[in-house]
Amino acid sequence: MSELVETVSTLPAPTLADPRPRVAAALADDAQLIAACRRGEARAMEMLYHQYKRRVFGMAHRIVGSSDAEEVAQEVFVRIFRALERFRGDSALSTWIYRLTVNASLSHLAKRGRRHEVGDDTLGELPAPPATERDPGLASRIEAALALLPAGYRAILVLHDVEGLSHEECAAILECRVGTSKSQQHKARARIREILGPQLHGHRDTKDGT
Repeated sequence: MSELVETVSTLPAPTLADPRPRVAAALADDAQLIAACRRGEARAMEMLYHQYKRRVFGMAHRIVGSSDAEEVAQEVFVRIFRALERFRGDSALSTWIYRLTVNASLSHLAKRGRRHEVGDDTLGELPAPPATERDPGLASRIEAALALLPAGYRAILVLHDVEGLSHEECAAILECRVGTSKSQQHKARARIREILGPQLHGHRDTKDGT
C-alpha cells in the first residue's frame, strides 16, 4: 500500500500556461486580498487567479478528465468572484476554493451523466505524467486508474493523497465527518488497488528480481 500511496502523492499536476506574467504578491494576507477583490480591484482579482489557478485546474483535471478540466476551472473562478461577497471566513480561503472546485467538478460529472463510473475511453484522455525515478509506467497507470473511480472516491484521493491535505481539511472541503473522509479514502484506495492489482504485483516482482 505504501508504494501506491507514495506514487499517487507525487503525480505531477497538469500544466496550465500563464496568460500573462505572474503578478508579484503585495497583499499581506488572504483577508486583504479578499477585501481588495470585493472592491473590484482588477489587480487583486488577477493575483487571486494566479495564486490558485494551477491547483484548481489540477484538481479539476483529475476529477473530470483533461477534456473538460479547463471549462470546469473557468466555472470555478466565475463562482469564486461571484461568491466572495458571501465568503464569511469560517474556513481558510484555500479550503473554500477547494470546496468550490470539488463541487463544480462533481456537478459537471453529474450533468454529463457520469456521476459513478466513467467509460474505458477515459483511459485515453489523461496524458502520461513525466518520468519519475520510481516508475514512470506505474505513475501513468495510476493516473489513468483515477479516472475509473467513482467521482466521490476520486475526489478524496485527489484531496488527501495527491494534494496532501489532512482528513480534517478534506472533511471541511467535502462537508462531511472526519470519519467519513477516512472511510471514503480507505474504500477508494481499495478500489484503485483492485484496478491496479496485477500491475502492482508485477511491478513489485520486477523490483525484487523474481
